[in-house]
Amino acid sequence: MTVARQQVAQARRIVVKIGSSSLTTASGGLDADRVDALVDVLAKARSGGEKEIVLVSSGAIAAGLAPLGLRRRPKDLARQQAAASVGQGLLVARYTASFARYGVRVGQVLLTTDDTSRRAHYRNAYRTLDQLLAMGALPVVNENDTVATDEIRFGDNDRLAALVAHLVRADLLVLLSDVDGLYDGDPSKPGTSRMDEVRSQADIAHVQIGSAGKAGVGTGGMVTKVEAARIAAAAGIPVVLTSASQAADALAGRATGTHFHRTGRRSADRLLWLAHASTPQGALVLDDGAVRAVVEGHKSLLPAGIAAVEGEFAAGDPVELRDPRGRAIARGLVNFDAKEIPQLLGRSTRDLAKELGPGYEREVVHRDDLVVLHP
Repeated sequence: MTVARQQVAQARRIVVKIGSSSLTTASGGLDADRVDALVDVLAKARSGGEKEIVLVSSGAIAAGLAPLGLRRRPKDLARQQAAASVGQGLLVARYTASFARYGVRVGQVLLTTDDTSRRAHYRNAYRTLDQLLAMGALPVVNENDTVATDEIRFGDNDRLAALVAHLVRADLLVLLSDVDGLYDGDPSKPGTSRMDEVRSQADIAHVQIGSAGKAGVGTGGMVTKVEAARIAAAAGIPVVLTSASQAADALAGRATGTHFHRTGRRSADRLLWLAHASTPQGALVLDDGAVRAVVEGHKSLLPAGIAAVEGEFAAGDPVELRDPRGRAIARGLVNFDAKEIPQLLGRSTRDLAKELGPGYEREVVHRDDLVVLHP
């Protein structure tokens, strides 16, 4: 066993993500045997008490298709939410019954990006997951499809899994799918081979990555899995990408699937979510001095450095910070409504406080609520 795989085997807190195609039948309903097979592996992995597992599970919408008489995943959000409403209950009930065979309690956690980009909500999400693990329960996480709008959706559970792995301070992320790893070409064609290790993005720069899964019941494909692996690895979390049938080998550190090595160090918790899970509700155009202050000086954004405001947003919403040429250089949570900002443009906080009151003597975006996208 290599040193890297040994570190995988020694991981204590693990996030496992399973895709819809690995849990459902061709007609869209839950496959009880597949669910039980996954649960068997996870229950055994945590049976010694040395490992904690968080399961990020797709399958709610897919599970709700057949009961609602839908032949395929609907494209409109309203019917997706209806299917999720029916399917989420079926999915969690199936997991609850299956884990009960091992005396393991299941806790359901449904998230939207809004829950995780705002400071108070982010802390609550962490505390809930951490407490479930401390009490010996196994959290089952999914996107809250029944209430999420297009603006506050993760869009795929691969990215959600990477962000949850960072949220719970996981030692390992395992992405399970219907393909046993990342290939250097179309795995259905001869002459392609599986990539056992990815040490940097340069290793896969030449790889053409497919976007569609086999079953057609999920939203992701290899593109979303590789992006999730990139996010996690950059945050200091190793990733194993393999098929659901190889889950036991992956958790044991055996040579299966594709191992993505760490490429960075752990960053500030909420900023990773802000960078990868938030949808900007508007934009602030900065002058060159403010761009330098934010990007190079890691300073807060003050009214004096803002040249223009775009969009409609409320205080607390994520907004994009752009340079004078329109390039997005950062993202942050704004402290003012869009309609308030025009009167602040180019002015000092001291002058604003004198004219408008002490509530205006503050940053438009505080540095603690700001992440630089392009250094």
